[in-house]
Amino acid sequence: MAALADDSGIAVPALGGAPGIYSARYAGEHGNDGGNIDLLLQNLDGESNRAAFFYCAIAYVTHADDPTPLIATGAWHGEILQARQGEGGFGYDPVFFDPELKLSAAELSREDKAARSHRGQALRALVSQLNERA
Repeated sequence: MAALADDSGIAVPALGGAPGIYSARYAGEHGNDGGNIDLLLQNLDGESNRAAFFYCAIAYVTHADDPTPLIATGAWHGEILQARQGEGGFGYDPVFFDPELKLSAAELSREDKAARSHRGQALRALVSQLNERA
């Protein structure tokens, strides 16, 4: 059967790409959003380069031995704020600032977030690949 899988995380170049693949469990416990944000802010304390990006990769295979899987990616570039800002979203959204919109991801509407997010970008790229294959 066909299968679809994705993974995403946030990368901070000043921290060597961390939290990266450990984004959901950066503070040790899976899904501890508050702890993850606290540790990220602590590790960036005093750092002037606060650039960051969310990254998503999606893979689609038509069967277990599919020789031509489709792989799509998306990246959303911004920076890490000094403190939480906004009430919406989840994960690192309250500290991820979009400099173009001048808002944190937690302050965006669902529609605006979907239009800009790494997951939205990757999903649109996958749909385009699927349409090309059809």
